[in-house]
Amino acid sequence: MLAFHSDAHSLALPPGHRFPQSKYRLLREHFEREPGLLRMVAAPAASEGELALAHTPDYVDAVLLGHLSAAAQREIGFPWSPSMAARSRHSVGASIAAARAALAEGVAANMAGGTHHAYADKGSGYCVFNDVAVAARLMQAEWGRTHRSLLRVLVIDLDVHQGNGTASIFRDDDTVFTFSMHGARNFPFRKEASDLDVDLADGCADADYLAALDGALDDIWRRFQPGLAFYLAGADPHEGDRLGRLKLTYEGLAERDRRVLSALRERRIPVALSMAGGYGRDLATTVAVQVNTLNLAAGSWQAWLSARGTG
Repeated sequence: MLAFHSDAHSLALPPGHRFPQSKYRLLREHFEREPGLLRMVAAPAASEGELALAHTPDYVDAVLLGHLSAAAQREIGFPWSPSMAARSRHSVGASIAAARAALAEGVAANMAGGTHHAYADKGSGYCVFNDVAVAARLMQAEWGRTHRSLLRVLVIDLDVHQGNGTASIFRDDDTVFTFSMHGARNFPFRKEASDLDVDLADGCADADYLAALDGALDDIWRRFQPGLAFYLAGADPHEGDRLGRLKLTYEGLAERDRRVLSALRERRIPVALSMAGGYGRDLATTVAVQVNTLNLAAGSWQAWLSARGTG
């Protein structure tokens, strides 16, 4: 399975900053040692035109040229630097590349991404550009040119924080269905309306979480028939996460991933994954959750190809 990484560009963060940027390098290094079914590729940078599919030109220019105000940088949570801008472009490029690969092979991944708090005209919550929104709109444009038909897109956002930026960008777009399942009392405290939101109480554990997921997926299949899915497989619902407030175990998160991947594969819906959030008290915990997610995705990719070969 193709997996695209973008950790070559680092953020100039002050000491003690709680954004765990090293997790992306640690994830890549794990699969360099134990690649399994993964084929890792360095992500290309998204172009200015691609970014403008989901973001206002003024905001794109502000990020790329270093014109972000101090207030805008505080809302994002990162100081501006040339490396910050480059990192953001490559993270979007990874989701674009993963989406193209998913349409060709069934399953692919961005080893970072899931920057769902970014709005059309601003960043927020450690999110600069909205990688899924850009990739979704670009895939729709490319699909329309080559297939002369509409590509309907599903966003399955299982990060513990609501995908407010994504919901806002696609608010009036009935070709994209946004689903977010998240902590009710967690960031962002002012939420946007997705096409389907499932709010979870603090302390929600495996059984209640999986029951809520099953009900939501059943609802989606009744309401929407996508041709491509983006799956934000956040590690932050894990019980060891500093910011998550939920109580999912490793086994519960693995079962979450199996259910999502199986449901998409059974319906022959290609899926591009992104790793989204994860802030483990022990960073190795977050990396272990995401390693498992990528291994399960690679297994789904293998099953997808096997089924295509016998179909």
